[in-house]
Amino acid sequence: MVAPLYTTDSGLLFHAGKILVCTVGLPARGKTHISRALERYLRWTGVKTAVISLGDHRRKVLGGAQQLPQDYFTMGAKGPETLQLRQKVMESCEQLIWDFFNSGGQVVIYDANNGTRERRQLLGEKAEKNGVHIIMLESSCDDEALILSNIRSVKISSPDAMYRNWDPEKAVADYYSRIKDHERHYEPVEETTWPFIRIKNVGENIMVNNVFGYLQSRVVFFLMNIHNRFRTIYFARSGQSLIEHSYKADSDLSPAGWEYAERLKEFVLERRMKSLQERGLDPAERRLVIWTSARRRSHHTAWPFLTHNANDPLPPTRVKVIERPQMSEINPGVWDGLTPDQVRKYYPDEWERFSHDPYAYRAPRAESYHDLCVRLEPTLIELEREREDLLIIGHASVIRCILAYLIGLPASEIPAIEVARGDLLEVVPASYGVWSQAHHFWDGPGRSSQGGAAGGHGKDEHNFYENYAEDTKGKRRPSETSVTAGGVPRMSGMTPSTPATGRGTPLPQIVGRKETEEYQEK
Repeated sequence: MVAPLYTTDSGLLFHAGKILVCTVGLPARGKTHISRALERYLRWTGVKTAVISLGDHRRKVLGGAQQLPQDYFTMGAKGPETLQLRQKVMESCEQLIWDFFNSGGQVVIYDANNGTRERRQLLGEKAEKNGVHIIMLESSCDDEALILSNIRSVKISSPDAMYRNWDPEKAVADYYSRIKDHERHYEPVEETTWPFIRIKNVGENIMVNNVFGYLQSRVVFFLMNIHNRFRTIYFARSGQSLIEHSYKADSDLSPAGWEYAERLKEFVLERRMKSLQERGLDPAERRLVIWTSARRRSHHTAWPFLTHNANDPLPPTRVKVIERPQMSEINPGVWDGLTPDQVRKYYPDEWERFSHDPYAYRAPRAESYHDLCVRLEPTLIELEREREDLLIIGHASVIRCILAYLIGLPASEIPAIEVARGDLLEVVPASYGVWSQAHHFWDGPGRSSQGGAAGGHGKDEHNFYENYAEDTKGKRRPSETSVTAGGVPRMSGMTPSTPATGRGTPLPQIVGRKETEEYQEK
């Protein structure tokens, strides 16, 4: 079991040492996707990790591909100007690696082709000289459909904008010619000088050589469970229950909760069909998987997805519902059913400790958010394995933890994420980050603690431990945030030194009251 753990005096985890993971592979083999996914997981476990991307650094130093000499991306002989530029970029990029290690970082994932034995030998010798363990992570692919998908979804729409305004088919053909040029000079990882991991077709097959140690083994374990198939992950809170403020009661849905469940079904199927059609995909050929907890209000909210009648506006959808007991809400312990004022009155010392650190503090006979993250770790691995579109109907505390994992929020900010009942959160993992969007679909009872729609966010003052969202200095308030008309999604990019959302930036929250709203995750 792992989760956001703790920091040691040295800043390193389990005295595992410093590790440099060097990606190896031809273009369009999923190296960037693997790098970002691995970074997300290692950060979640509490390891100070960064992706250093040679391509990102080159864009930062030299600008886009259109500003470079024509022979910059070709293999073989190059002009003096190109050689000088490439050497400049490579040396400055490698310096970022050593600077990160020297500043207390533990794992660097060097996202570059590293396609020759000579290049890998130089990196290995430098790492050994600096007291850093090195692992060669080779991504190979012989699935033409997967390569074509990578080219279309990533390469011809990459930050370089090289193929802007190109005919898509001509752009694909041009990129294929670049791959063929690289193939003539590419040398697969066959040397056993350094430990290596070879992944085929992004998770279809994996080979491991001479990898040892706890942290290195966790890397292998994670890489055995990933893929890069396109899928969308939706999040929605369960409907209103008959007894909202009791953890022990495990009550069924109220009449308004059943109405909410029907509206959720309609909205999810409608939104999903529109999204898939925009991407040229047939909704009938894709299955929707729904995860719920074993609590009645969560599982019963999914029931309408399993039924169909003549009044439904959309045809039946292939649906599979799975109960996951690990996804039960956070246990409030002795605070079950109490308001904040009551907790301050009856447990003043406990309240003081909780307010100081709402992520790590555990109320009497309760769970902390850290405990919840530990409990959810197997679920996160299953989340990485899932290849179908996924709808998670869950509790606010659980959704906070999973969202924080996907978009890269630090653990300390998990309790502060506002998750409103009546909003559908849509997340699309991508190679360069995460696309996320929020859609508002419900203003009925259960949206606010008063049972109406007057500005509530689904909080229940008698269940604040579950719904706790701490105000922080950097959080934007709705009056300070502009909402994009039409809900145009924003890409949450990732940089070498910060997670997707960036530390110290505004926390995710639903803003405004429009039908479709932008999910804030700078």
